[in-house]
Amino acid sequence: MAVWALGINHTTAPLDLRGRFAFALDQIAPTLHGLRQSLGNSGGAASRHPGVETAIISTCNRTEIYCAGDQPAVDHTLGWLAHSGGVSPALLRSHSYTLEDSLVARHAFRVASGLDSMVLGEAQILGQMKDAVRAAETAGALGTTLNQLFQRSFAVAKEVRTSTEIGAHSISMAAAAVRLASQLFEDLSKIRVLFVGAGEMIELCATHFAAKNPKQIAIANRTLERGEKLATRFGGEVMRLADLPERLHEFDAVISCTASSLPIIGLGAVERALKKRRHRPMFMVDLAVPRDIEPEVKALGDVYLYTVDDLATVVQTAQANRQAAVAQAEAIIDAGVQSFMHWMELRSPATAEGGVVPLIQQLNAQTDEWRALEIARAKKLLAKGEDVDAVLEALSRGLTQKMLHGTLAELRAGDAEMRAQTAQTVSRLFLRSQSKTPHNNGL
Repeated sequence: MAVWALGINHTTAPLDLRGRFAFALDQIAPTLHGLRQSLGNSGGAASRHPGVETAIISTCNRTEIYCAGDQPAVDHTLGWLAHSGGVSPALLRSHSYTLEDSLVARHAFRVASGLDSMVLGEAQILGQMKDAVRAAETAGALGTTLNQLFQRSFAVAKEVRTSTEIGAHSISMAAAAVRLASQLFEDLSKIRVLFVGAGEMIELCATHFAAKNPKQIAIANRTLERGEKLATRFGGEVMRLADLPERLHEFDAVISCTASSLPIIGLGAVERALKKRRHRPMFMVDLAVPRDIEPEVKALGDVYLYTVDDLATVVQTAQANRQAAVAQAEAIIDAGVQSFMHWMELRSPATAEGGVVPLIQQLNAQTDEWRALEIARAKKLLAKGEDVDAVLEALSRGLTQKMLHGTLAELRAGDAEMRAQTAQTVSRLFLRSQSKTPHNNGL
């Protein structure tokens, strides 16, 4: 079994390129079906990869595809993803990373633990990974290998968070937004704040801004019901997205994070808002991928627009305080990788080095077949009125003979040296109590 992964993140790809490969949760299932179909139907029979396990993790900072199959198909997976995003494979390759086997496990464990995040030690990614796994399970794309990989990722992440202080000194994206706003406005209690969206990130941002007691809080969302829940929590009002153009000028700070595939706030709307504000400054944060706010807005003189990437420099603080925790986390991850690769080796074909699970499965199947044959024979004898004790004796003898036939044949075959090696192995497997007796007597 081979495991491979392909991804882009905030360190390898610009924001606009990441936006091309952002998948909402409701898009995951059809996307996985498309990928699996593509892998199963690719090229000739030799290049097809049927039954490949797949999962997709898509956040504002990363899009990653995890696969497991009989043979790796990294190039095909990259080509398929490039086509889905409307870019050339060469362009995607220049901004992506591909991983195989132990490197996949190490990466997944680091991602789950928050070591690969823009905010070191952030906890949100773990929930996003669990959502991705549930989506893959629902789509029927998750098998034994990837399920094991992700469950071990969650276990490693839990150990990292409970055994280290990896997240103790981190600054969240929400806190960074508040910090930047404080640099522009002297007193945050005098500003009006608009949040566009009502998801987890907006909830976190609203919590941080609410702690500064702003003059007004408003939530703009596609569905009023979800927006009302959030607005009620923070003592704010709710509005429809359709009302944004007419009311944008009322707000000093705008924080947006939705799952929209197209910008919600355009250049024209912001220009009109600035005129109504008589060019008083506006603070805007776009945490969405793809963008919620048209990038041209940043060129306006009275707008301070920050994207999710712009906040990266703000959140990378207290690095020295976290180095010891990072080292501890990496040690936990190393142990997790070794454990996962050992599990993979055990499941390798019996002909491969270390592969024993397939052999165990074959042995179990063989013994089940023998047992079924002897039970069927015993039932026939009992039906004929044969003595029960005699039938049981015949059943036990039949099973014993079938199980020992191959072993006894090997003991008689080959030269003296081979027979001696076989005898040693057989003694270790079948005569355990006898082999321990001389040793125990010698104590």
